[in-house]
Amino acid sequence: MRILTRRWLRRGILASVVVVMLGVAVLLSGELWVRGEARGHIFSESEVPAAPVAIVLGAEVYADGSPSPFLAARLDIARRLYETGKVKAILVSGDHSRWEYDEPGSMQVYLIAHGVPASRIAIDYAGFDTYDSCVRAKRIFGVKAATIVTQTYHLDRAVALCRTEGIATNGVGDDTVKIYKEPWRNSVIRERGAIVKAVADVVTHRDPVFLGRHETTVEEALAAS
Repeated sequence: MRILTRRWLRRGILASVVVVMLGVAVLLSGELWVRGEARGHIFSESEVPAAPVAIVLGAEVYADGSPSPFLAARLDIARRLYETGKVKAILVSGDHSRWEYDEPGSMQVYLIAHGVPASRIAIDYAGFDTYDSCVRAKRIFGVKAATIVTQTYHLDRAVALCRTEGIATNGVGDDTVKIYKEPWRNSVIRERGAIVKAVADVVTHRDPVFLGRHETTVEEALAAS
């Protein structure tokens, strides 16, 4: 009986080691993939090449509808890119899965309040994660080239996913919110798991949560310029 117990214990330990090693291998390969895809496509705000559209990825919105500092920083970059002529339109993409929680609507309100004409803003209400935002930008909104805007810890993955989807993408990242040390640290840690998910999404070619008909709002925003 003791021999059987020891044998099963050894097998259990071996299986655990194999699982851990596979997890590490997937994480490392994912890290290499996102860095490789993003290499040469990450720019500062002042040096990023012009693109038709800025894609701003959603982040937390407070109960009163105001964007969190992380999201406001992304929106401010997109606004400045618009003001300096680096982009002609802005696509805001975020989570509106619940009626009372509306990331893209809040993003639109913020941009308009800070001087971006409503006619230059397109809204994706079903950008539930970065993969969905990139797939929908291409397949629903017809975006072919864009500058994607998010925090620097997230930027490689965002650029990699959009480029894999076929969008000629460059990225501009924000790190001003590093002053919020704990949220920044937690986000960096979560990013490791998000990279593993991104690899799975790309390998499986899953559809986003919602697809649907082609939307012309990006085209209309560009035409308004």
